[in-house]
Amino acid sequence: MLKIAVFGANGRMGRAVTRVVCASADAEIVGACTEPGHETVGQDVGELAGLGSIGVVITADAEEALAGADVAIDFTLPAAVPGNLAAAKAAGTRLVMGTTGLTPEHVALLGETSESISILYGRNLSVGVNVFTELARQAARYLDGDWDVEITEAHHRYKLDAPSGTALQLGEAVADARGQNLSDVVVVGRNGHTGERPAGAIGINSIRAGNIVGDHTVAFVSDTETVELTHHAVDRELFASGALRAARWLQGRGPGLYSMRDVLGFD
Repeated sequence: MLKIAVFGANGRMGRAVTRVVCASADAEIVGACTEPGHETVGQDVGELAGLGSIGVVITADAEEALAGADVAIDFTLPAAVPGNLAAAKAAGTRLVMGTTGLTPEHVALLGETSESISILYGRNLSVGVNVFTELARQAARYLDGDWDVEITEAHHRYKLDAPSGTALQLGEAVADARGQNLSDVVVVGRNGHTGERPAGAIGINSIRAGNIVGDHTVAFVSDTETVELTHHAVDRELFASGALRAARWLQGRGPGLYSMRDVLGFD
């Protein structure tokens, strides 16, 4: 039985992870953590997820939550990442990192910590989104720089970062297929007198409204036709299911920094 600890257990994604793990036949929750002082500290994580008691109490101590865990799944906030990485390293616990909005410094810290433990990092852990990303990569190989690329993403009003990590993942895949660096060609939003569209640019636009789980579209547009790829997330448990699949895959892996491309066997 795969033993899992949940970081950010009180959040919407943490609760989704709890439900998905508890519904599986080969995994169980053995630890749950949130930030110090949060009102959910001391509550049963199963009750918080709407499942009833499972006998695992939410703690504010990351190392306590990791005791006995094979893998930790982290959907928290960027500010919590350094502490969670340090706790996982100290415990020797494998880590699935699904937190978005990470800075280059956070990513560098992931790489440094992965020299000691196995870490799987993904801006989006959904299996469907990662297949979608590969489709966008393939399309970019065949639709050259004469085709303009526009990425649109929509999320709920509570999302803290923009563009979404998934939109950046899609932009990076398209740019990589074209031999570009996304940072050199990305145009995030437009306002005012912007002038003509730069050749080779990749546009990203964000929408925040209601309770949208996550919608992403990549449009390849020429003077005569348009090709669109779209992914629509219906329930955030799809991200939790991907995280559990990643946690299973990490079992037996040595130290290193992995991605969902490794899990799915993409070249």
